[in-house]
Amino acid sequence: MELLTAIDLAGSVALLLWGVHMVQTGVRRTFGPRLNVFLERMLRGRLQAFATGLGVTAVLQSSTATGLMITNMAARAHIALSASLAVMLGANVGTTLIVQVLAFDVTAVAPALILAGVVLFRKSRGPVRDSGRVFIGLGLLLLALRQFIDVLEPYAHRPELQNVLGVVGAHPLAAVLLAAGVTWMSHSSVATVMLVASFASRGAIGPATAFALVLGANIGTSINPVLESDATDAATRRLPLGNLLLRAAAAALVLPFLRPLADWVSGWEGTPQRSVADFHTVFNLALAVVALPFIDRYARLLEKMFPDPPRQVTLTPGTPLYLDRSMLDNAPQIAVANATREALRLCDLLVDIMGALRESLITADAQPALSIRRDAASMGQLGTAIRSYLVALDPESATQDELTRAEDILAFCTQLIHASDIAERNLLTEAQKLARQRIRLAQDLLTPVTKMIDRIHVNIDSCATILLGGDDAIARRLAAQKDVFREIEMDATNAYFERLRQTQQAAGVRSDAAPSAHDPGEAQLDLLRDLKRVNSHIVAAAAYPRLAEQGALLPSRVQPPLADEGKVEVKTILEGKES
Repeated sequence: MELLTAIDLAGSVALLLWGVHMVQTGVRRTFGPRLNVFLERMLRGRLQAFATGLGVTAVLQSSTATGLMITNMAARAHIALSASLAVMLGANVGTTLIVQVLAFDVTAVAPALILAGVVLFRKSRGPVRDSGRVFIGLGLLLLALRQFIDVLEPYAHRPELQNVLGVVGAHPLAAVLLAAGVTWMSHSSVATVMLVASFASRGAIGPATAFALVLGANIGTSINPVLESDATDAATRRLPLGNLLLRAAAAALVLPFLRPLADWVSGWEGTPQRSVADFHTVFNLALAVVALPFIDRYARLLEKMFPDPPRQVTLTPGTPLYLDRSMLDNAPQIAVANATREALRLCDLLVDIMGALRESLITADAQPALSIRRDAASMGQLGTAIRSYLVALDPESATQDELTRAEDILAFCTQLIHASDIAERNLLTEAQKLARQRIRLAQDLLTPVTKMIDRIHVNIDSCATILLGGDDAIARRLAAQKDVFREIEMDATNAYFERLRQTQQAAGVRSDAAPSAHDPGEAQLDLLRDLKRVNSHIVAAAAYPRLAEQGALLPSRVQPPLADEGKVEVKTILEGKES
């Protein structure tokens, strides 16, 4: 039975966390980046920040969720630490209002909330559809809280639990620590306070012990944000640690006066369950009233206690600048936009590679081409960062359009990195070979090469424009560049063989003789061939996905043969004749 009870409790906690997750994702999808903009506007004063924290927590049904959201914003310096602390004071009061509502046993409305959420989710579109997630999450949250309490209530009169409650009743500090541990494991102070209220209503614990357990629940709900924050980032840890220290200090001050407070609160008209909920609200309200006037000084104290460590960051071209991981869950639309900005930096690096190649070929100097290897490595580093960033995007928080956009960016980065690989392995090698042999291409050989490089510059700009939402006409013009590159290569190939034929005839060399090992014409053809491959990847990065989306991309350039023509061709091949 103990094993089944443990499984039931774990399932209740899991359902509770999933309900909170559904509410959070529903709110984020409904409001999107507007929620962050609204928060930033409302967090300019202490009272506004307090009211905002109270309201957001009432909607999200979780002070922990509010704390994580505000922590991310404070870490990015979008709001001051003092305003963030005021938000957390409001969030602490907001979570007590949830307990006040649940004290009236409103779990009967949970099925109706889930039904309304399912109807909205299946029958609507856009923000209304996403709001269905909020209703479903609220219903699951209420069911989880009721299940959590129902599982533990039968144990209220068990001798083992009575012994534990007797110990914590005699030692208030033990009661605080016990409730803090239970709240930390259940991830919900609401569940712990409701359980304490249930035990108090059945006479299993006295008012003073119940209030000590409530103090522990207030401390325990502040532990998870501290553990989930980045231990290496002082800016991220200040807010959750400040909230934990503030609650712990307030609990330490109230702890010696629990019995007078219990007599005072119990003297109000109401049941023991109402007394527990009222004490929970009064404690957090009193903490907010006392702390708000001194919140600026407290914020400065936290900044001194947890200063930013000195950082010596060497930024390289491959270092990501815009990949803010806090946006992956809080604002997927902004996260995708950040990845787009980084992808555009890949275009800049590829332009630098082509510029270095052009200078090296014109001057016959290998030194400019050496930067190609560095820029190609930077493109690989940046592409890896973009890929890991987008893969971490939460499918539950992002819309289908955002996920599709993320896939397009991943494909875009892959194609450009392939283009840089060709430049590093082939074009750089060819440029270095020419420089070592002190071969400078003649003007008639160099012109087609520089013409391709210049067109690649323009095509990269078109590629970036399409990524930012350029129209289909740009995609068609970019795709048509493959024909231009093919014509340049064919003209150069024909000119090479014509020149080779004339040279051999003038020198009286046999037509089957091998060309010179240092023939600049062959070097030109190799360069043109690899530049054409680079351009193909540029076209495939942006133009082809856009045309395929519009249904304007043919499955093959080869025209399918007629039925009879295909049979004749197969027959002639089998006979060993020229087709």
